[in-house]
Amino acid sequence: MTDASSSSAAAPSRKQRLIETVVVMAITLALDLWSKAWAWENLRDPPVKKEIIKDWFEFEFGFNTGAAFSFLRDASYARMVFIGVTILALIYMARLAWTMPTKFRTAFMAVALVAGGALGNLHDRLVRQLDIRGEMHYGVVDFIKVHYWEDKVWPTFNIADVALVVGVGLLFIFLTRHGDALDGKKTADADDKGEDAQDDKDAQDDKSAAAADADDAVAET
Repeated sequence: MTDASSSSAAAPSRKQRLIETVVVMAITLALDLWSKAWAWENLRDPPVKKEIIKDWFEFEFGFNTGAAFSFLRDASYARMVFIGVTILALIYMARLAWTMPTKFRTAFMAVALVAGGALGNLHDRLVRQLDIRGEMHYGVVDFIKVHYWEDKVWPTFNIADVALVVGVGLLFIFLTRHGDALDGKKTADADDKGEDAQDDKDAQDDKSAAAADADDAVAET
């Protein structure tokens, strides 16, 4: 068995990796949407605070018109900006899933988490509205609150935010450690295209030479 065939046998198919990615993405999205629906129904009206770990971890309804962890929540342009950024991020995640070497499962799981989290928050930005001081606003449901120090509270967040942070972290580690694998694949693809072009040129030259030989044979008869 050659090295090439051994490498091919060891690496999972892209179809398998894409199925795994879609499954993890769907689970992430479903968990996020379910938890937000629960918070909307149980924590919003009347306002309820559920203490999970005393003085450290609790559930409390929040409505974020900005980005993850309430970033830019008061900016009027935030919704359209983050919708656009989310769509671009999803396109990039799809491109990575179609081009990454399939031997790196962690990278595909990172793509799934980022995509699932991005879709979860995109859903809210597109459809979720709340009356704030007599005016309807689009936003994202947040409900997880962590007290990381005495009298210090981390901005309220949700499952999608957690998936995004973990996914981006894993993706950063992958690109830092194995980014050359992506560059190597691009180089290999470019070499293959170059070889195909050369083969086509050689075939065309052979046809031209054969035609010339045929013309010479006709001329001699």
